[in-house]
Amino acid sequence: RKGMRFEVACYRNKVLSWRDKTETDLDEVLQIEQVFTNVSKGVIAPQKSLSQAFGTDDVRQICITILEKGEMQVSEKERAHQFDKLFQEIATLVAEKCVDPNTRRAFTVGMIERAMRETLQYSVQPNRNAKQQALEVIRLLQEHMDIERAQMEVRVTAPVKQAKPLKERLLPLVASIQHESFGARYDMTCLIDPGKYREIEELLRRQTRGDGSLEVTNLAVLEQGEERLE
Repeated sequence: RKGMRFEVACYRNKVLSWRDKTETDLDEVLQIEQVFTNVSKGVIAPQKSLSQAFGTDDVRQICITILEKGEMQVSEKERAHQFDKLFQEIATLVAEKCVDPNTRRAFTVGMIERAMRETLQYSVQPNRNAKQQALEVIRLLQEHMDIERAQMEVRVTAPVKQAKPLKERLLPLVASIQHESFGARYDMTCLIDPGKYREIEELLRRQTRGDGSLEVTNLAVLEQGEERLE
């Protein structure tokens, strides 16, 4: 920065979490709240240099700036290990979330990894978390093979007097109804596309004025057995 180099001592596995906002406690990310010109030698950066480079000598704020905009220093071996681990994590998330739409069966992690390597030639992006990249991989794979997000099973409850108008509005958002009963309260278990969850949640809140509930009973409904690629 402005011709000068600054470093912070941090837990590398926490940096990505900090950057994608899943970790917000700076003390969990930094090993020590200090700015160095050379961490390995323990050389602390002079306050004058910090002020010249960052326009402030507030060490905590400078640490945050370095964490958000700086480059992580890792060895080639460590970088390769991180990439392999992230690649496998992405493939695992895709396998957990998806099915073959023809059979409703899940794909194995190995099948997804093979498709990512051979079909997509996918390169992981270290500055994005696994969940974000898994959603991108699903979208890319849909251009080459039969794959879709597994349906989610949810339970909807509401005052029974609101059952009819509520059901009429829910039906376009529901894939299928598994169970339905009209007792003291309206109770429906149904399968939905995960992308419809927020819309259903908002509809239920408006329609019942907060007197309804939406509960996930199964994150991914799968048929028994695993899909095979020939």
